[in-house]
Amino acid sequence: MFSRAKASVRNKSRVEGWILPKQESSWAPPGTWSNIDLDVTPPHMQTWTSWTIFGYWFSDIISIQSWQTGSTILALGLTWREAVFAIIFGSFVMGVPMSLNGYMGAKTHAPFPILSRSSFGYHFAKFPVVIRLITCLFWHAITNFLSVGPMIQVIRSIWPSFRNVPNSLPESAGITTQQMIAYLLVFVVQTPILMIHPTKMRWLFLVKVVLSVGTIVGMTIWTCTRSGGSGNIWDQKPTVSGTTKSWLVMWSLNSCTASWSTVGVNIPDFTRYLRKPRSALTQALYFPIICSWVAIIGVVVASASYMIYNEYVWDPVVIIDSWDGPAGRAAAFWAGLSWLLAQICVNMSATVISGANDLVNLFPKWFNIRRGTMLITIIGSWALVPWKILHSATSLLNFMNSLGIFLAPTMGILIADFFLVKSQHLDIPALYHPHGRYRYHYGVNWRAVVAFAASIGPTLPGLAYNVNPSVNIGGAIYIADLNWYYGILVAAFTYAGLSRVWPAHESLVPSMISSVEDVTEGVPEKSEEFVTIQTAEGKKSGY
Repeated sequence: MFSRAKASVRNKSRVEGWILPKQESSWAPPGTWSNIDLDVTPPHMQTWTSWTIFGYWFSDIISIQSWQTGSTILALGLTWREAVFAIIFGSFVMGVPMSLNGYMGAKTHAPFPILSRSSFGYHFAKFPVVIRLITCLFWHAITNFLSVGPMIQVIRSIWPSFRNVPNSLPESAGITTQQMIAYLLVFVVQTPILMIHPTKMRWLFLVKVVLSVGTIVGMTIWTCTRSGGSGNIWDQKPTVSGTTKSWLVMWSLNSCTASWSTVGVNIPDFTRYLRKPRSALTQALYFPIICSWVAIIGVVVASASYMIYNEYVWDPVVIIDSWDGPAGRAAAFWAGLSWLLAQICVNMSATVISGANDLVNLFPKWFNIRRGTMLITIIGSWALVPWKILHSATSLLNFMNSLGIFLAPTMGILIADFFLVKSQHLDIPALYHPHGRYRYHYGVNWRAVVAFAASIGPTLPGLAYNVNPSVNIGGAIYIADLNWYYGILVAAFTYAGLSRVWPAHESLVPSMISSVEDVTEGVPEKSEEFVTIQTAEGKKSGY
């Protein structure tokens, strides 16, 4: 064993030693590098059910960010009524494309980077993959740092003196000594959890559901009991009116919808593990209910907190930090642990797994999901320095918040292609073939290019404005206030329209081709090359 380990270390000292072996089960043709993490999910790995997808969404939605959704809306001068409307309506709207996108993954059992080749073309599909990878890296870093607060509560509940750790770092560092210790512990605890394969996540979802529900209900009961009710936030009046109020409501609605764009694009990476495709459609119900519940509870607790702290407290960690004494410290430990696990699970479901899939797609010779997870964790945790971003890089933060303008059109094009243009009929083996039916023109589907340009062109001034509010963008500010709705609808209808007027006949098949054995006489000649693809596991699956 020692000799094998020594040989492995010696091998890794060379660049060639990091090259992954090309599995025989890969769907990619000879001469095209791929690996098993890009392949269609084989039947024995299709372990998810409707309850798993419920646990997934419970895991993804319950987070400090979701809890604080209402605070952003009320800060604009609106009231709880507009906040609740935007949260509920926005999440129900997002539930539709999210379910349709998830159904694609469940139907084909292929990940997002592979599915995008059907509409964008074999090579142009790398563009949305790169955009998503950048987004995943950034939000992984931010979510990591938001785990520091809960970790501090866990530590100080065991060692109360941790609250008084002296700070030896300058203010310009953007982080204190106490926070750095907690952040390092977050990284140590989180890293092995992030390495769990998606097929084995069900137990983690269950643990989070139990802990999170107990913590959220407990915090609500404690706050409302201590304050003698649910507070006075319900009596607040809006400080804006007229068209200003109307456009702020539109902005709030757009924000509540667009904030889930990343997971809306990511979802095929997880629904590919579902046993039954129809289970993916249950998201349309699960997602908005859970999303609305968490955000509304956040509003209730913040309202009740005013009677205790003489201010509205939107951060649950601040409330937990006020719990002292033996009983209070015990409650702080479990509540802190629950919120810590919540942030870690968000990293798994919203950033790491999908970002790892992107790396596997871009560099299949070097990365599988496990290696991709490690690289994203290291870069997101340390190289991006998230505490500096939150402390001083406001323009960068606003820029990354605006990257959703690229994700909404991506969803629109994917959905239009699968349901309207292809009628759910894909040649799955061809998705892995660089010279197959989805090559289009040199690997680029010009219809997707035009649809993408039409959808993001008018929204780019809004991106510039978010980075630098002093820029005068004129009437484009109104499009910026509804850029998600504009982007997804314009992209979907433009792509569907162009595909109807100038159809790509070579990309159309009369029925789903789920393995090389399903190839029929209707397949163009250049697709006959697919017959030689090695699909040992893929041949066992079919519809």
